[in-house]
Parts: sequence; structure tokens; C-alpha cells
Amino acid sequence: MARYDRAITVFSPDGHLFQVEYALEAVRKGNAAVGVRGSDTIVLAVEKKSAPRLQDSRSVRKIVNLDEHIALACAGLKADARVLINRARIECQSYKLTIEDPVTVEYITRYIAGLQQKYTQSGGVRPFGLSTLIIGFDPHTGTPSLYQTDPSGTFSAWKANATGRNSNSIREFLEKNYKETSGQETVKLAIRALLEVVESGGKNIEVAVMTKDHGLRQLEEAEIDAIVADIEAEKAAAEAAKKVPSTKET
Repeated sequence: MARYDRAITVFSPDGHLFQVEYALEAVRKGNAAVGVRGSDTIVLAVEKKSAPRLQDSRSVRKIVNLDEHIALACAGLKADARVLINRARIECQSYKLTIEDPVTVEYITRYIAGLQQKYTQSGGVRPFGLSTLIIGFDPHTGTPSLYQTDPSGTFSAWKANATGRNSNSIREFLEKNYKETSGQETVKLAIRALLEVVESGGKNIEVAVMTKDHGLRQLEEAEIDAIVADIEAEKAAAEAAKKVPSTKET
């Protein structure tokens, strides 16, 4: 194996590109990120690790705008993410300047995935060590979209998905609990999914909500705490209802 994991352009005999698999491992060790698409709202929720006391937390954002109607969250190496985000932002503006229309979500997803794939088959470079969740509304039809890309350059559309640490557990939760939602219910579902692997509280979660009319809005810590409190109250009420003995006569 040692001969095949040093060069990105060399396949192993069993068909693996080990550098791409190592990049996927970097994603699995990154912060958890969740995306949920509702009928009129799209939500990104990301695990937020505690910042040093003297650090300005506003300078460390894991959910960013690519354009007015498109946003991105990622899991993996943040330095790699910064490069990819800057390239994507430039492409969004270049597209608008050339075509005179806002970029579509699918187009910028294809661009990002193509850039990631390019770095898996060129000598002297390494793959981007991150996976992205891209959300947005189609500028022509207003349809909400959620896409995921990974270090291999693969991309796909989703109703709800997760990436990063413990993403399989979050995905299983979403598969069991997902249903078409709107507004605040979409936000609750995203936060509930992330709470499966993250300690509760606004300090540990970063949430952004996108709507067609108002674009992307980052929720304040107090807003997240209020939603988490509602979720925990609903969970406690459901558990209490299960414990109540049946009043039916046998």
C-alpha cells in the first residue's frame, strides 16, 4: 500500500485513490454539519466548538454566503474551505457579470465539485479536505435546493443531509424523522438532528436560515437557546406521556 498512497494520480491495484480516502477521513473528523430543505425555508446547522475567551467569535464563521441567494457550510479543513469559498464567490460574480443573471444553485455546485475533482487527478497537488453543504433558491423559479459535494468531486441533491463527525447517526435520525416542513418546523428539525451528536445549548451550535424573500440570516445564541428549550420540553412531554399508565379497563 505504501507505494500507492504517496501520489494522488496513482491508483492502487484494488482501484483506490488513497489520498482521496484520506481527505474523506479529514471530513469525518471535522465538525458536524446539517442541512434541511423545507417548502419555503432552508436551514444549515453546524457544530461549533468552544472558542478561546479572548477570540472574537464573529471572526470564525462556518456558514457563509456565496451570493445573496446561496450559502455554504462545510466540514473538514477550514483553510481549504477558505480557498474554495473565495473561488466560488468569484465565479458567482463572474457569472452574473457575463450572463447578467444570478447564478443557479446547481451551477455553482457543479463548479465547486468540478474544482474538487480537478485536485484529485493533477500531480503536485492534494485533494481539498472538506465536504460542503450548499443551499439556495433558484433565481428564476424560487425552488429551494440543497446539495452536497465531497473531496472526490461527487455532488448530489438532497432533501436533508449531514456531513462531518457522526454524520451517519444524524442521517439515520433524518431518515426516520424527515417530513416536508416549513418555517420554524424546518429550523427545529435541523437543530434536533444536530442535537443527536452535540451538547445542547446555543454556545455549541451555529444556525443559519434562508428564505426566498429575506436571504440568509444567522440566528443569535438566545434564539437558538429558545428553540433548544422548546425541543427539550417537547421531548420531556413525550416521555411523560409514555410513562402514564393506560386508564383502559382490562
